[in-house]
Amino acid sequence: MKKYVHIVLPAIMAALLVCPMAQAQSLKDLLNRENVEKIVSAVTGTNLADMTGTWTYEGAAVEFESDNLLAKAGGAVAANALTDKLDEQLQKLGFREGALSFTFEADSTFQASLGGKPVKGTYTYDQAENRVTLKLARLVPLKATLKYTSAQMNLLFNFDRLLDLVQLLAGKSDNGTLAAVSNLAEGYDGLLMGFALRKEE
Repeated sequence: MKKYVHIVLPAIMAALLVCPMAQAQSLKDLLNRENVEKIVSAVTGTNLADMTGTWTYEGAAVEFESDNLLAKAGGAVAANALTDKLDEQLQKLGFREGALSFTFEADSTFQASLGGKPVKGTYTYDQAENRVTLKLARLVPLKATLKYTSAQMNLLFNFDRLLDLVQLLAGKSDNGTLAAVSNLAEGYDGLLMGFALRKEE
């Protein structure tokens, strides 16, 4: 961590100087753990967070694989609209705030639980790529992109892999809802869809 101090400290100071909202925020807010982690990750490419622990569902998450794709798709407005639509469809299958959780253990095992029904598997984490591969019974390995700090994590899949996981966790197939989720991805190359999670204390 010491080797990043001379890189991170100037980045923090620059954020204080150029951020239009700096005057509205206290120094304590800007230097809290989560914000420092985001700056370190952006500057060094190193994620300081630890994904082990229990993460609880807050809502749907949608991101594009690159800033160029985001721009072509119409920017953050399109992503926000897609997030709302995905959240609406997932709620029909029981994916509501607090109803879903993922617990990742240090021994590379994990458990996902929706409505108290657990599903167990194993996972491998590629720190260089910031990707995790979930291995569950009856499913091909599911590769997901991670965007996370110590307190929040987005677990993001290609839409077809998300549909596989949703069906397994929900324990049922609602063809109309699954088709609606699939339709959301049409026309958007590089669209990632998944879950916004918050780490339990």
